[in-house]
Amino acid sequence: MWQAEHVQALLQAQGHSVALLGMTTQGDQILDRSLSKVGGKGLFVKELEVALEEGRANLAVHSLKDVPMDLPEGFDLACVMEREDPRDAWVSSQYAHLNDLPQGAVVGTSSLRRTVLLRALRPDLKIEPLRGNLDTRLRKLDEGQYDGIVLAAAGLKRLGLGERIRHIFETTEMLPAAGQGALGIEVRSNRADVAQALAPLADVATWLTVTAERAVSRAMGGSCSMPLAAHATLTDGVLHLQAAWGDPSGAPVLLRAEAKQALNAADPASRDAANLLGESVAAQLRAQGAH
Repeated sequence: MWQAEHVQALLQAQGHSVALLGMTTQGDQILDRSLSKVGGKGLFVKELEVALEEGRANLAVHSLKDVPMDLPEGFDLACVMEREDPRDAWVSSQYAHLNDLPQGAVVGTSSLRRTVLLRALRPDLKIEPLRGNLDTRLRKLDEGQYDGIVLAAAGLKRLGLGERIRHIFETTEMLPAAGQGALGIEVRSNRADVAQALAPLADVATWLTVTAERAVSRAMGGSCSMPLAAHATLTDGVLHLQAAWGDPSGAPVLLRAEAKQALNAADPASRDAANLLGESVAAQLRAQGAH
């Protein structure tokens, strides 16, 4: 709802009249199992796409990391907005940093990506599932079910809960998920009028970086059952993409890959180049044994 209200305010500032259609998705409702076991991140998207298809909604606002790599026919990602902090945050009542945890401490996350990254940093930890909205996750932490939990920094900051963050992991410690911290807006492919209204909200640099990240996931067959991290930056016309893959049931070792590409963000072909960069990084991971 925060995301929807944020986009509503920006569109109203452009002179548009915007009403919110509040919805609950399967991803919000199924909380007793990990996403990888109940259908993946598309569970946060499907009901919203039905509302678009039926004409009850004109656009849907998503956390981009919850959006499947390939949208159904007839749907487009019409806008990617400027990114909030893409990094992961450490939240704990007792311990200021992951390194402060005693051996065998319990850390909560249901993300396979975070699981393999945490195991690479601290193979002695016990990683336990953690689902639910932000309030639910924080309540479970405060009840003592976990010694600490890992959450997206963006979500905490957007909801005014930044004070709960004890430490923000640098990308050298915990590489983010593809699209983490970015908002994507989905529309029906035939709604050029809606896409045009959204154009002023788009951020070209963010769109290019997430395009490269999502290309890694797409090339790897990515879903939330994929223990994969991908993060790109665009600095002085150079797109730098890093990725990491780990086996949740194997040794706590990460396979890593990276590549760089000079880009002119104003060139319409730059998104194609970002896609190719992502595919090349995925090929590096597969060559090392990622699957």
